Amino acid sequence: MAALARGGRTNFFGFLLRLAARLPFLFIAGRLYGADALGRFASALVIVELIAMVCTLGEKRGLAQRLSDGDGDPSHIVADGLLSAVIAGSVTAAILWLIPAPMFPSGVYNELDKLLVLAIPALALTEILLAAQAYRYDIGATVRARAIVEPWTISIMAGILFLVIPGNGLSLAYLISIYAALLTAAWPFFRSYGIPRDWSPSPRRMIRLTVRGAPLAAADAIEWGTRRLDIFILGLFAAPAAVGIYYVAQQVASLPQKLKTSFDPILGPVVTRALKDKDYAAIARQVCQVGFWITAAQAGIALALGIPGEAIMGLVGPNFVGGTAALAFLLAAEVVAATAVVSESALIYVARIRNLIVSVGTIALQAVLTVGAMLMIEAYDLPDVYLTAAAAASLAVALAIASITKALMLSRILGRSINNWRWALVWAGALAILIGQGVVLLPEWAELIFGIPAILIAYGWVIWRRGFGPEDRVLFRRNVETVAQDGATP
Repeated sequence: MAALARGGRTNFFGFLLRLAARLPFLFIAGRLYGADALGRFASALVIVELIAMVCTLGEKRGLAQRLSDGDGDPSHIVADGLLSAVIAGSVTAAILWLIPAPMFPSGVYNELDKLLVLAIPALALTEILLAAQAYRYDIGATVRARAIVEPWTISIMAGILFLVIPGNGLSLAYLISIYAALLTAAWPFFRSYGIPRDWSPSPRRMIRLTVRGAPLAAADAIEWGTRRLDIFILGLFAAPAAVGIYYVAQQVASLPQKLKTSFDPILGPVVTRALKDKDYAAIARQVCQVGFWITAAQAGIALALGIPGEAIMGLVGPNFVGGTAALAFLLAAEVVAATAVVSESALIYVARIRNLIVSVGTIALQAVLTVGAMLMIEAYDLPDVYLTAAAAASLAVALAIASITKALMLSRILGRSINNWRWALVWAGALAILIGQGVVLLPEWAELIFGIPAILIAYGWVIWRRGFGPEDRVLFRRNVETVAQDGATP
């Protein structure tokens, strides 16, 4: 619990940094480059980041178990994963360079745009390096790489490159930010683990690693893909401008998602150590504890960003206000997905094949719902704004079903209830909505400057008073070990 609390505080600080860094990029991309360019950029990233996720070979979460079970030099164990990721990433990048059509469904691209494939091996390596640091409870490395260096680099470079090569500024800015994050992740890794001495590559070990990690890699890719399939399908039915508007809404909604997924690295080592001791009660307790923290935080953030949604989307540009409904559904989707994510943090170790089957079913359901909604809207000849809202709503429904299914599955395996629901969420949400009704009457600048903090403070006050117990308040105390000794859950 002490490790989870430290990780939770660091992750929340990282969320605030991401929020501060992400908004300038969206403002620059929307105002300078426009919705069309942003839509083409988003379509390319769907393929690049999905392939990069697969090329980690499941090491993003599987590395914790390999380090827990392994008796050899930890740097050698990590080095096997890094080399495997480099090989997989380089091969797939070369193929995508030769066949770039999947990245650019509109058919509009040039040679500089194709350089995006160079991000694939760098993304895969960064995920593994950060997972290795998280195994030693160094979440600060993730915050520095993902919340400071990467978002601020892409924001600054997008502005600078617009003055030099406006047609390719977004792609090159993204590429520079990815490699900056890689260097930021590599520095603490080599300081912590050192250079792997007396290590030599072994095809047998790498094949075994690939086979063992395949279900995890597929689950990671599918979980990530549920957040990008909507963009891919939308790109087939809507104009690039609509995709660009949806991308902005998704980027705003993904801010609370980062808060959720960044718990994976710290929860993984905690779960694997408990599994080694067969302490299933501890696993259930930790999953429920983290699940409530994430749900409470995400619900508050969703209300604070969703109620003044028109002001937030309008900040990027007047043409983006039409994505407000999509933003609301996407924020709701992140809240309902919290249970699935924390349940999966344990399922990948105790039922990885069954978890994979549920994940495949989730993305298949999302595809069916999204395509069905697209066809219905086209049949009635409705504007593209309905397409963006329908894509987001389909995602929310699919993730809600996945959360219920995975929580029930983990509950049966552990023999313990998995439930992160508390009634305080309702009372806090009701007060936030009540205050929000006054917030939306303010000018847009006041909604952003005063409205968002007011909603968050009101919501947080109720959660703190009515929802948090002694174990939860450990999250906000630095001396967590002392608190645990005084009676909090260990």
